Amino acid sequence: MTPEELLLLEQVVSARRERTVDGVVKSHPAWHDLDAAGRTAAFDETVRQRAVERSLDPAGESSTIKAVLARLR
Repeated sequence: MTPEELLLLEQVVSARRERTVDGVVKSHPAWHDLDAAGRTAAFDETVRQRAVERSLDPAGESSTIKAVLARLR
């Protein structure tokens, strides 16, 4: 991957997402700049990263789980 593609991948793998005014979660803009192989790589890396997050968290929660639970509470 090129340095530009790696930057896009890093941005997409992040758990942070913007929301619309009415609270709808938006896709990361970098997602749309990745080709099919880049999106597959982003998915694979996200799965790995969330597994590491869960293994390091005392409650076994990833950043995605924490974000969802925070919205529900």
